Amino acid sequence: MANATTFSLMLQFFFVTFCCLSYFSFAFTSQDYANALEKSILFFEGQRSGKLPSNQRLAWRGDSGLSDGSTYHVNLVGGYYDAGDNVKFGLPMAFTTTLLAWSVIEFGTLMQNQIENAKAAIRWSTDYLLKAATATPDTLYVQVGDPNMDHRCWERPEDMDTPRNVYKVTIQNPGSDVAAETAAALAAASIVFKESDPSYSTKLLHTAMKVFDFADRYRGSYSNSLNSVVCPFYCSYSGYQDELLWGASWIHRASQNGSYLTYIQSNGHTMGSDDDDYSFSWDDKRPGTKILLSKEFLEKTTEEFQLYKSHSDNYICSLIPGTSSFQAQYTPGGLFYKASESNLQYVTSTTFLLLTYAKYLGSNGGVARCGGSTVTAESLIAQAKKQVDYILGDNPARMSYMVGFGNRYPQHVHHRGSSVPSIHDTRIGISCNDGFQFLYSSSPNPNVLVGAIIGGPDNRDNFADSRNNYQQSEPATYINAPFVGALAFFSAKN
Repeated sequence: MANATTFSLMLQFFFVTFCCLSYFSFAFTSQDYANALEKSILFFEGQRSGKLPSNQRLAWRGDSGLSDGSTYHVNLVGGYYDAGDNVKFGLPMAFTTTLLAWSVIEFGTLMQNQIENAKAAIRWSTDYLLKAATATPDTLYVQVGDPNMDHRCWERPEDMDTPRNVYKVTIQNPGSDVAAETAAALAAASIVFKESDPSYSTKLLHTAMKVFDFADRYRGSYSNSLNSVVCPFYCSYSGYQDELLWGASWIHRASQNGSYLTYIQSNGHTMGSDDDDYSFSWDDKRPGTKILLSKEFLEKTTEEFQLYKSHSDNYICSLIPGTSSFQAQYTPGGLFYKASESNLQYVTSTTFLLLTYAKYLGSNGGVARCGGSTVTAESLIAQAKKQVDYILGDNPARMSYMVGFGNRYPQHVHHRGSSVPSIHDTRIGISCNDGFQFLYSSSPNPNVLVGAIIGGPDNRDNFADSRNNYQQSEPATYINAPFVGALAFFSAKN
């Protein structure tokens, strides 16, 4: 009997030891998060369009799109390719910029030696957005490249020979959604550069105001104006009302101009302030707007914004298991799950909102009210950490979903520039159709797109590392942008 008891105790000891080892093998340190932060910002250099600077670190990339806009007599060189293709889509680029700027606004003081790289990533986009917004009166250029033609080719951006068509929204063909998001991006970025480059900051804010006025005065969805050029790629499914309120909220925060506060108070009820919405993305801005405006109530007890605090609580409580409002879906491994295609975009944006709201609550002694219970800032941080750690490798597959981070990460990323040999190595062009051999190749991508966060696993934590599986293996700028802020936060935590 004694031997049996001893054996049982030994089994328990080894079980506990094994569990602890399994757990602590993914106990990421602040240095791990700092390493991931550096890589998450570096990724944006792989998405650059235009003339690359001398300090370009992803050296396998080359200049591209140097004549963008020229056939339309405008200069639209620069900006970012959105994902694994060679199109510059205005709506996701602007949203990416807003979220990058918001990351710096909330967590920039924690970025240490990466703050200048983060600002450079923002400026690469805002320089382009300024051109797009100011080149022609009463016009916003919102896209370069025909996505239907582009997707028929598999070629690196340096070799592009597909049509570089330019698309715009105007008084006659409005696009309030993309214009108001552009205004939000410029306004948020103006806060980032307010101290380090005041004249640039002023230019960004003034342009944001003009673009917002254009968006509000000439209302309509860019999906209706541009049709198959933007749909189904970045169709504005949520309409344009959410972007108008989002844009006004950012200009209000950047300018403290009372007219934007009045606008929010007068128009909020028709633009989504009364709605509970549970998805924050390049398409739907409602949860982000509510959390952004809740800061005003928490810090200044501005009564007009109490509604936004209440709806922010509803959104946050929906994410926390055990609350009466819980309704989010998580995989068996604990990953927030929203969609079968590019799910990690929702994970990173949600994680950022959790941490930002935790910051607002913690700074003002607040809690999230979930029916009869409350949720503290610490609980939100713990929930966010689970998502960050899952992406970095603490998951059932023991795989990092950030390229170049950890010992095991995706090798067959759905990305033209990364999968086709570098132009610096081949010295000759690879044509539209000749590139498909690299799409279908079983070999790892020859160029490592360091820092890219891909679409991620399915609702059962399964992931197929296949270049053809774009739903899971394609990166995007708007997946990375909010993750920059999240990583900055945890890099400063012991």
